[in-house]
Amino acid sequence: MSFVGALGLLSVLATTAAASFELVTSRSTATILIATSEPECVQLAVNDLVSDVHKITGRTLVVVRRPEECGPNRIVVASVNQPESAALLVRLAPEVTDQLMGKWESYQVRTVGSALVVAGSDERGTMFGLYAFIESHLGVDPLSFWSSRTPKTHSTLAWDSVSLGSGEPTFKFRGWFINDEDLLTEWKEPGGDRSIDYPYYAKVVPRETMRAIAEALVRSRCNLIIPASFVDILNPPEEALVQECARRGVFVSQHHVEPLGVSAFSYFNYWKKRGRELKYSYFSHPEEVREVWRVYAEKWATYRNVIWQLGLRGIADRPMWMADPATPQSDADRGRLISEAMDAQVKILDQVGARQPRYLTTTLWAEGSQLNEKNLLSIPPGTIVIFSDNSPGWKWQRDFHTTRRQPEHRHGVYYHHALIGSGPHLAQVPSPHKTHECLELAVSQGASTYAIFNVSNLREFVLGIDASAKMTWNLAAFEPDQWLKNWVSERFSRDQAAIENAYRAYFNTWQIHATRGVPFLMDGQMFSTGRSGLDLLAKKLRSGQPGEGAPPEPVLQVNDSVVEPAKSGPDNRDSFWAGIRDMHPQSTRGQRILAAGAQRAGFSRVILHTETLSDRLPDEEARFLKDNLGFQAALALQLSTWVEAVELANESFDLNNLARCKDELHRAEAAFSQIPVLAESYCWGPWEHWYRGSKKLNITATQQRTRDVLQLAIHAPPPATR
Repeated sequence: MSFVGALGLLSVLATTAAASFELVTSRSTATILIATSEPECVQLAVNDLVSDVHKITGRTLVVVRRPEECGPNRIVVASVNQPESAALLVRLAPEVTDQLMGKWESYQVRTVGSALVVAGSDERGTMFGLYAFIESHLGVDPLSFWSSRTPKTHSTLAWDSVSLGSGEPTFKFRGWFINDEDLLTEWKEPGGDRSIDYPYYAKVVPRETMRAIAEALVRSRCNLIIPASFVDILNPPEEALVQECARRGVFVSQHHVEPLGVSAFSYFNYWKKRGRELKYSYFSHPEEVREVWRVYAEKWATYRNVIWQLGLRGIADRPMWMADPATPQSDADRGRLISEAMDAQVKILDQVGARQPRYLTTTLWAEGSQLNEKNLLSIPPGTIVIFSDNSPGWKWQRDFHTTRRQPEHRHGVYYHHALIGSGPHLAQVPSPHKTHECLELAVSQGASTYAIFNVSNLREFVLGIDASAKMTWNLAAFEPDQWLKNWVSERFSRDQAAIENAYRAYFNTWQIHATRGVPFLMDGQMFSTGRSGLDLLAKKLRSGQPGEGAPPEPVLQVNDSVVEPAKSGPDNRDSFWAGIRDMHPQSTRGQRILAAGAQRAGFSRVILHTETLSDRLPDEEARFLKDNLGFQAALALQLSTWVEAVELANESFDLNNLARCKDELHRAEAAFSQIPVLAESYCWGPWEHWYRGSKKLNITATQQRTRDVLQLAIHAPPPATR
């Protein structure tokens, strides 16, 4: 009997059987009916369902392609936009078809007699319906790979009825940017080499690791990913990252330094193979740049779901004028050049014949936000304009509030759960409440077409990632207090209220800058602050001269590159620096000492609660609490102690108290020496070698620098008396 011919039989069975659904019992297991014409992403989701059921029950579901092969209990998986599946749905559940027709990524999961129907308006809707059922009814954490959280085992899985449904998601495009992925590249054997003249990016994330990332992405009901920093799609190991994401049916996009998929490093590689060494500059070499854009666009266009990045930036994560000093120096000329580049990029896309509908984005980060705010950018019609936060996960840049929403554009947001330049990188900082505040504002201001979250190495940010995925799917249904309560109760079998309070205490401990209103001692900021303090003290120890107590002009670390603020422009700052001034807000030594001390006390309290609660939990729950809360609080505690001690050592020397200076440096060295010890406990079992690639914040070098300055102090003569 043919697939379509057996539909009547299946419809009769569904309506006459008992009104309950048995997935696994001691007597039988359900079969899964899915048409061979369903896209690969749906087939993979079915495979994940089979795998999850086996982990929970030890039983294996059978997947069939024809209705007559179904057993008495069955799961029918079908997408309305697939003709073969649509025909099945019309006969089995016509009301479901009517509800889903023409919608974006919507799903219905419901029992029809003894059948469970999982239907989507399109293939991603069907895929997300399966994962919604897996999470809500099987208890599988969408981020289980990254949280090491296994589902509870059961011998029977059965329900009187199942009813899950969704409208269209709040954010049309929503997903992750795998950025500053230093831990991911070296945790396992690398996936290959990269030709890139930039620290810490020499290796490619292994394909199997990207497979786990892409699976977690779709399990979280996200549909967008930027799979790595500086992807060169002409390098097969890097293209493999794109392939792993594309097979999951999601949209694949590009870093904001990669218009049409071209970073400065790809440009250098392209011309080096042709025997030319050219400056990366659209101002000095426009034809050569356009040639590379075209070649890469043709390659990217072979993939079905691409969201194209438009723009013009320089080497690494810096402005174009840092790559070519000949570039015009006025903001107006720079804005004009970027606008011309975006226009040229759209023309190239017209010529390479990218599939329709075509999605274009431009990300207004750093200097882009400043030029946009001054109305100096001409953005091509139809582009999704992406606003950014300028302090990780805390508040939108000023242009978000001042930019008039043009009808020829759509709008979205770029949000940092992680950001190497200032942190967070090794410890989470923004709470679900803060993320919710930002996303509510985005929706209210018409910026809900697109949301991308910088998630770095994922493992450190599973709480925030899960929360933001739920928010972008259905913001109206998300209430932060209730979500945190549920999140804790799902993961811990006892003491839920106490654990919830420990998380609240952790997020509330990060100190907020009095005037900028943003955190100013996150982990990345503390590394920068402490190293600057050590360098300043080393100079004073060598000269024997105390300082004046005023902090030096801060420097900014952006993706490993230290950038001095330029002395130009109306704000006496280059537009690049002005665009990200909240990453490193200026502070006095006294402010830093007080804030570091407050963090030291707060995180000590969190650690006390975590240790006490962990002793009463089952092993797996205790392990997760220690990893996701205890370790991060302990890391922040030691960094806060280190910064406080370095600042007090400077102050002691300035007060001619060398003995106290030495004592504080001993305290700083002792605190920082605990960080490698803590890291060992975090790299357990499957996470062995997790910190092997942790070079971007450079724990080893910073520890050695602390010891070197301590030795300088031990052998230094008393400071000169003023």
